Amino acid sequence: MSRRALLQAGGIGLLGLGLPRLLAAQQQGAAATLPPGAGRAKRCIFLFMWGGPSQLDTFDMKPEAPDEVRGDFRPIATSVPGLQICEHFQKLAPRMDKVAVIRSLNHNDPAHLSSGHATLTGHLAPQINSDAAPPSDNDTPHLGSTLARVRPAGGVLPSFVTLPWLAYHPAAPGGQAPGQHGGWLGRNFDPMLLSGDPNDPNWSVSELGLQPGISIDRLHDRQTLLGTIDAQREQLARAGAAADLGAWQARAFDMLGAPSARAAFDLSQEPAADRERYGRNIHGQCVLLARRLIERGVSLVCVNWHNDGRNFWDTHGNNFNRLKNDLIPPADQALAALLDDLSTRGLLDETIVAWVGEFGRRPQIDRGSAGREHWPYCYSGLLAGGGIRGGAIHGASDSIAARPAQSPVTPRDYAATILAALGISPEIKLPDRLGRPMPVCDGTPIAELFG
Repeated sequence: MSRRALLQAGGIGLLGLGLPRLLAAQQQGAAATLPPGAGRAKRCIFLFMWGGPSQLDTFDMKPEAPDEVRGDFRPIATSVPGLQICEHFQKLAPRMDKVAVIRSLNHNDPAHLSSGHATLTGHLAPQINSDAAPPSDNDTPHLGSTLARVRPAGGVLPSFVTLPWLAYHPAAPGGQAPGQHGGWLGRNFDPMLLSGDPNDPNWSVSELGLQPGISIDRLHDRQTLLGTIDAQREQLARAGAAADLGAWQARAFDMLGAPSARAAFDLSQEPAADRERYGRNIHGQCVLLARRLIERGVSLVCVNWHNDGRNFWDTHGNNFNRLKNDLIPPADQALAALLDDLSTRGLLDETIVAWVGEFGRRPQIDRGSAGREHWPYCYSGLLAGGGIRGGAIHGASDSIAARPAQSPVTPRDYAATILAALGISPEIKLPDRLGRPMPVCDGTPIAELFG
């Protein structure tokens, strides 16, 4: 920062313009940059297809391409005239009038971890083109963390929930993808992680269960005692880690003491027929749980494609059997059921739904492995609800879906579009743990998708 900028930042408090008012003024000044029609969404469900779905075998099929490109699948008509998608998205096809397809996503980072960071945050990773850099405090906050900071949810439920795990790739030296936490905002803006398989009859959120012999009254007594002890540690409480811990403790006590909060995570309260509609599998039940949580006040739920033990959507080998038998059917069923429920409950216009991976797949099929390699240079993603025009097709790829031919956009633009739908200008800056103003996103909203 320049000397002038430092003096200006230091004078903010003297002028009576506190951080909340500063952020509000900044947001009001940036509101004019939002596209017309943006800002209607109140919440978001982000379905992260970890591993990179093939654009050619999902939403940008090329039936006229050479054999070594087009693959085994055939396109089918949808509810949108002229829009075709893969034949295995049988349930989604008649609902595509609610969905916008982006066929010109692109970037130049073929690494899972760093491109995952860009997808989930709207900012390049601290170390780009890298599968070796794990999460760090220098990561840009996840979109859910940004939303929790700018517009925290009311009530006792957290603003940001991730399930059923933090995306991890065993073939990547860095392991877990960066960009899934609070990053430079601090740990207080990490998501609440719900791990395990919600389709398991014995699944529960163990953190919300009281220990045997502990009543709600006794829990409150313990909370009071803990508050007294913490008050005697003033010096320690001034440290950032201690402050974060205190906020987490308060949130945990609130949820433990609220039966309605615990009920929000209880899938047994859903009718059996509804659970079947979403699919009695880990992904389907995660998406159903995401719907329950946003109905009850959670601002953003991120459903990461689960650990299936076979590299997720990363189909270097056996691409077509994996897609046909294991990947597309549960994704298709869950997304179709979610769109139906949000529509019938009057929530779709207030909820933006994102479906995307970190990149696509190489057009040329590896005949030895029947797979497709990483391909960040052109791929597809979906957006629905929250003011997004259903049935829209943004951008186009070339004849083999190798490069954008029209209206190229980046994953940062995709993230900026989500923020804009939520009424948050991607141009705003938030203070990091040291008080430095940091940009929350490095993209431009796709204005054509609103209206």
